[in-house]
Amino acid sequence: MQTFTAWCNSHLRKAGTQIENIEEDFRNGLKLMLLLEVISGERLPKPDKGKMRFHKIANVNKALDFIASKGVKLVSIGAEEIVDGNGKMTLGMIWTIILRFAIQDISVEETSAKEGLLLWCQRKTAPYKNVNVQNFHISWKDGLSLCALIHRHRPDLIDYAKLRKDDPITNLNLAFEVAEKYLDIPKMLDAEDIVNTPKPDEKAIMTYVSCFYHAFAGAEQAETAANRICKVLAVNQENEKLMEEYEKLASEVGLRTQAHCPHDFRDYRRVHKPPKVQEKCQLEINFNTLQTKLRLSNRPAFMPSEGKMVSDIANAWKGLEQAEKGYEEWLLIEIRRLERLEHLAEKFKQKASMHESWTHGKESVLTQRDYETCTLMEIKALMKKHEAFESDLAAHQDRVEQIAAIAQELNELDYHDAASVNARCQAICDQWDSLGTLTQKRREALERTEKLLETIDQLYLEFAKRAAPFNNWMDGAVEDLQDMFIVHTIDEIQVGYCGQPSAFPSDYLNIGPFIGEAEFARIMTLVDPNNSGYVTFQSFIDFMTRETGDTDTADQVIASFKILASDKEYITAEELRRELPPEQAEYCISRMSTYSGHSTQTGALDYMSFSMALYGESDL
Repeated sequence: MQTFTAWCNSHLRKAGTQIENIEEDFRNGLKLMLLLEVISGERLPKPDKGKMRFHKIANVNKALDFIASKGVKLVSIGAEEIVDGNGKMTLGMIWTIILRFAIQDISVEETSAKEGLLLWCQRKTAPYKNVNVQNFHISWKDGLSLCALIHRHRPDLIDYAKLRKDDPITNLNLAFEVAEKYLDIPKMLDAEDIVNTPKPDEKAIMTYVSCFYHAFAGAEQAETAANRICKVLAVNQENEKLMEEYEKLASEVGLRTQAHCPHDFRDYRRVHKPPKVQEKCQLEINFNTLQTKLRLSNRPAFMPSEGKMVSDIANAWKGLEQAEKGYEEWLLIEIRRLERLEHLAEKFKQKASMHESWTHGKESVLTQRDYETCTLMEIKALMKKHEAFESDLAAHQDRVEQIAAIAQELNELDYHDAASVNARCQAICDQWDSLGTLTQKRREALERTEKLLETIDQLYLEFAKRAAPFNNWMDGAVEDLQDMFIVHTIDEIQVGYCGQPSAFPSDYLNIGPFIGEAEFARIMTLVDPNNSGYVTFQSFIDFMTRETGDTDTADQVIASFKILASDKEYITAEELRRELPPEQAEYCISRMSTYSGHSTQTGALDYMSFSMALYGESDL
C-alpha cells in the first residue's frame, strides 16, 4: 500500500495534489480521474460535481471505462466497491493501472512489459560485482542492484566501490535517498521490510524499479532523438529559413474560433479580427513568393505543415465565420439557460428558507418530556395538540419534495454552485427524516403516558370503593374500643370498660370468635410482648390491621405486570429493567420463560406463568 500510494503521488503532484489514504481518497472518483489524465496525457469526461453516492459511482465508472478503453480487462472490479472503500479492490485497480501505464509499454530487445523491464535491469547491472538480477523480489534484498542501476546512469551520485553486500539496510536507504533527491523518484519502499521479509513484495519492487526505467531510459531516448533532429536540421537549415516566415505567419493567422464570454466575443470582432484579415492577404503573397524562389533555385516545392496550406487557411477562415454565427446562437441559448438557473436557484433559496423557518425549534419541542408531570386531562390536551402538529407535518411533505426536485434540476442543468445546493437539500431531507422519527416517538410516549394515567385513575377509583367500607368499619371499631375488654376465661369473653382509653388488662380482652388456648397464647405474644397484663390501643389496632388486611394474589401481580408491559400479554427485559429496581428486574428476567404466544417481539417473556408460579399455581 505504501508503494502504491507513493507511486500515485509521484504523478498527482504534477497536478498539484496528492492522496493520504489510498482506500479513502479515490472513493469519490475525482483524484482517480485526475491520476489517469496525468499518466496518460489524455482528457477524461467531465466529472460529476455532486457529493451524493450516485455522483461518486458515476465518476469511478468514468475512470474504469477509460482504463477499459486502453485494452485492460477489469476482472471483478466495480465502481461500487471502490466507492465503498474496499481496500482489496482499490489496490487491485491501482496495480492494473501501474501494469498498463508504467510497465506494459516497456520494450527491450523484442521483449516487453515485465520481461522487458527485467531484461533492462540485467543489461544495465551486468558489469557490477555481487549483482545478479533474476527476479523482482530476492534479487533486490541487499540493495546493490538499485545502487548499480543509479551508478550506471549517474556515477556522480554513488561511490559503488565502497558499498558492502553485508550491509543491505545502508545500501537500500542510500538508493532511496539519492533517487528521491536527485532523480525525482519518491521513496516507495521500507528498507527494514525488504531485508526482514523472506520474499519481498514483487509488485511493490516492480513498481519502484519501473520508475528508474522511465527516468533513465527516457533520458537516453530523448538524447538519441535530439541527435537525430540535429542531423536533420543541419541538412535542412537553409530551407527552413525560407519557410520560417511562412509558418510563423500561417500560425498567426490561425484564428481562435471560440470566445470565453460575450465581452471577449465583442473584442474579437472589433479588435482581433481586422488585423487577421490583413495577415491572411499577406500570407497568400508570401506563399507565392516562396514557391517562386524555390523553383528558381531548383529546390522541391514547399509543402507547408498540415493545416497551413493557403487552401487550409481559406477553409479555416470560412469555418471561422460559420463558427461566429454558431457562437452567437449559442450565446443566446446560454444566456437563457443561465437565466433559468438563476430563477431556479432563487426559487430554491426561498422555499428552503420558508421550510427552515417552519422547522426551527420543532426538534426541541418534540424532544421535551412535559408529559411526565401532566394529569390525564392535560395529557389528552397534549395529544390533541400533537395530532394537529402531525397534520401540519404531513402538509409540508410536498414542500420538501419540491425542494428536492428543484435541487435535482439545478444539478441536471450544471448549476455552478450545485455543491452548496446539494448540501442544503441534504440537510433539509435529513432534518425532515429526524422530525418524522421524533414525531412518532412523541406520539408513542404520549399514548403510553395516557394509558398509564388511565390505569392509575382506575386504581384510585377501585381504592376508593374498597376504602369506604373499611373506613366505616374502622370508625365503629374505634368507638367500640374506647371501653376496656373484660376477659375472665378463654371460654367466657365479654366486653367491658375500665376507664382507660389507651390501654386495658389482657385478661379483659375480647378477641372475637372463640379460639383455642394455643391460638390465644400466640395472639397475646403479639399484642402484649412484655407480658405486662395490659394491651395498648395501638398494639391492638396493629394486630387487627395485619390480621384483616388484604393479601396479594396471583391475579393482582399479573395485572401489575400488564401495566408495566403496556397491556401486552408479554413483557421484555428492557421494560423490566426500566420499571423495576436492578435486583428485582434481573430476578424476574432469570426466571421468566420465553413467551409462547403469537409475537414478533424478540426476547418476549411470559409474565403470567411467572406470576402464577409465585403462588404455587403452575408447574414452574
